[in-house]
Amino acid sequence: MTAPRSSSTAEELRGVGLRVTAARVALLETVRVGDHLDVEAIASGVRDRVGHISVQAVYEALHALTAAGLIRRIEPAGSPARFEGRVGDNHHHVVCRSCGAVADVDCEVGDAPCLTASEDHGFAIDEAEVIYWGVCPACSTSPSS
Repeated sequence: MTAPRSSSTAEELRGVGLRVTAARVALLETVRVGDHLDVEAIASGVRDRVGHISVQAVYEALHALTAAGLIRRIEPAGSPARFEGRVGDNHHHVVCRSCGAVADVDCEVGDAPCLTASEDHGFAIDEAEVIYWGVCPACSTSPSS
């Protein structure tokens, strides 16, 4: 089951003009099966798949894959950058103030309703980033909260 996915992952990399390497394939697949992973978790996942990879190589691959539109980078205030495989839509995120858990939140109406700003100041707006903050269910029921 892994081989067909790797094959299509390799085709996706070629399709956006990126060189196919075992590390890039492993990284893209790690991000896609993960849940808003930080660099450390991604590096660990890639190492589990292909062996040694430097943190610098992980950063370089993340930059290339983000620039190519294959993954998305989010950076909630006070948190390290996180990466996700859900791209091509205008979804948002909810972040737990206690544990840092992140979850996707779809726009409530239409494809990209958040792109209509009350004042655009002459900008051609093409993306909106909304982060909702709160406390996740696990943290709200823990004895320490």
